Amino acid sequence: MTETTDAVGARPPRTGVPPSRKMRGAAASPGGRRRSGGGLLRRLTPWLFLAVPLTLLITFTYVPVGNMIYYSFTDWDGVSPDRNFTGVDNYRQIFTRPELFRVFFVSGYYLAASAVQIVIALYFATVLSFDLRFRNFFKGILFFPYLINGVAIGFVFLYFFQDGGTLDSVLSWFGTDTDHAWLGDPTSANTSLAGVSVWRFTGLNFVLFLGAIQSIPGELYEAAQLDGASRWQQFRHLIAPSIRPVLSLSVILAVSGSLAVFEIPYIMTAGATGTSTFVIQTVKLAFQFNKTGLASAAAVVLLVIILVITWIQRRLVPDERVDLV
Repeated sequence: MTETTDAVGARPPRTGVPPSRKMRGAAASPGGRRRSGGGLLRRLTPWLFLAVPLTLLITFTYVPVGNMIYYSFTDWDGVSPDRNFTGVDNYRQIFTRPELFRVFFVSGYYLAASAVQIVIALYFATVLSFDLRFRNFFKGILFFPYLINGVAIGFVFLYFFQDGGTLDSVLSWFGTDTDHAWLGDPTSANTSLAGVSVWRFTGLNFVLFLGAIQSIPGELYEAAQLDGASRWQQFRHLIAPSIRPVLSLSVILAVSGSLAVFEIPYIMTAGATGTSTFVIQTVKLAFQFNKTGLASAAAVVLLVIILVITWIQRRLVPDERVDLV
């Protein structure tokens, strides 16, 4: 009996881990591996979606920019395989040759025109944001020029400004006879071309400003009217602070656009009579005079100028969040 009792009452040796825990651990280990694999897949999923856009961005943006910077230090003509390294000679020519540097002054006409179109667009966006009759009709009129192709606009205004053309005919109705060649001298030609750019691009700024103004909650307008605020006070204290980010964007687009004007002066004058812009000159250097290295240096200079102006503008007018509610 003693031996039997001892045999029956004997306890199994301790192994340190209960059998139930071993079973749970064995059952949980495959799931743990699955969870780790699922976490890796979740981390890779955004990069899988970004693979194609990043490939296109690198292939068609950063690689050409890198090649352009490389070409700017050579005398490549764009055709021959020979590319002799010339250092900073191309950049020295851009800033020392008067015929190359003069195009920067032409951009001043378009920069002034950009300021005018921003003021006009902001005025009409503010006026048409209120409840007025036929406001949708006037919105369409203001935005319509931006929808027209730039080449078509160039040809239309080419006949508008030519000798005996539409402008001279209209002026003759009011008894003003003029034989002035509107595209014949640099001052009037650049002024006329800048006026065409105002007519075309005012609609773009108008839509940007109008969208920003209409995003302001209507309760704020009602509160301002109850407080007796005039239209000017509503614009100064309500509309202007709320559209600051959009106004900042419009300024950046205006500066960069005034430096990169191409299609309208190219169609109307082909850069003659002192109307050649920076981009027109760059195109002529590359494809007419076969100076791709010098043209690449000009393009790099234009890119750097736009980046510097954008940086200065962002430092002077930081993009702050405006909370009006």
